[in-house]
Amino acid sequence: MFHIVFVFLLSCSGGGNDPEIIEQPQDIIPKNLSLTINISGANSTHPNGDGSGNITCKATAVDAVSYGFKVGSDSEITSTNGEFNYTCSTEGLNDYVITVFAYSSTGHSTSDFKKVAVFVAESDPQLIWSDEFNTDGAPDASKWGYDLGNGCPNNCGWGNGEKEYYTNRSDNVKVENGVLKIIAKKENYEGSEYTSARLLTKGKFDFTYGRVDVRAKLPSGSGTWPAIWMLGANIDAVGWPKCGEIDIMEHWGYNPSVISSATHTPSCSGGCPNTKVGETTINDYDSEFHVYSLEWTESELNFIIDGNLKYSYNPTVRNSNTWPYNAPQFLILNVAMGGSWFSIDPNFTESVMEIDYIKVYQ
Repeated sequence: MFHIVFVFLLSCSGGGNDPEIIEQPQDIIPKNLSLTINISGANSTHPNGDGSGNITCKATAVDAVSYGFKVGSDSEITSTNGEFNYTCSTEGLNDYVITVFAYSSTGHSTSDFKKVAVFVAESDPQLIWSDEFNTDGAPDASKWGYDLGNGCPNNCGWGNGEKEYYTNRSDNVKVENGVLKIIAKKENYEGSEYTSARLLTKGKFDFTYGRVDVRAKLPSGSGTWPAIWMLGANIDAVGWPKCGEIDIMEHWGYNPSVISSATHTPSCSGGCPNTKVGETTINDYDSEFHVYSLEWTESELNFIIDGNLKYSYNPTVRNSNTWPYNAPQFLILNVAMGGSWFSIDPNFTESVMEIDYIKVYQ
């Protein structure tokens, strides 16, 4: 059996006894939602915009009191007037899905979306760090520190069987006539037969992604081992090679015309037979300056000499073992002497690596 119940509220105003029925508000659902999207600078010649990536969205709907906008999977942004501005940042021509929500006074909503193709011009890289070595004397201490000694007791020979003792003396490192000079010498010093210098920006400057340009003239002589390279700033926490190593330029005096670029990762490092190495030939390495460059992106390392691409590292499988290059790295400049797999010319006396400048762009 069903019972129908009527609920009445008795009004006491005016002394009357007539019942008053309270009506519940009806659901209000926005209607006729419309979304327009304008791309900055779009015209018949450039339908996808002027390259700035700026878009302006306008939504209208009947019975709407507020709106929400989402770009792709980004968080929703609230708008009271139905207007929304956004700057697309991915370079090149890309599709963006813009979703709009219209909300009523009762909290009900309707939605719509549009896909728009927006062109974003490649931005000019900005110089974020540099040293052009224009002040004679010791290198700028705000930019450079040193590894000193022979690596002992924990890493004798610096892990490679090197024979030099690194110092910060002007005999081994100085700025002179607009260039940094790293001088490897044959001399008895602190129990070693050779001295040199290794400069690094660890604790002073590191970066993630960008371009490095180093204009350098390399030393000569069998036994020399100059390098322009980088290590992960987390090396003290995770060790090598988990931190990742990027060798922008390496040269061995016993193989004088060959310039090498390499990567060292947990998947392949040191003596690994598949160590990723790119080699090119430069015959005037010690008589002329050349620009050794690295372009480092989220997915690729490009090694460049004098503006010409020589080698790329872009692993098919990208994980922590093959790609530790998603964290900051610092810069290193050095000239080593000797190694566990090659000897030094007994007639060697002295040789110099000269650095005209080093610049980092993002």
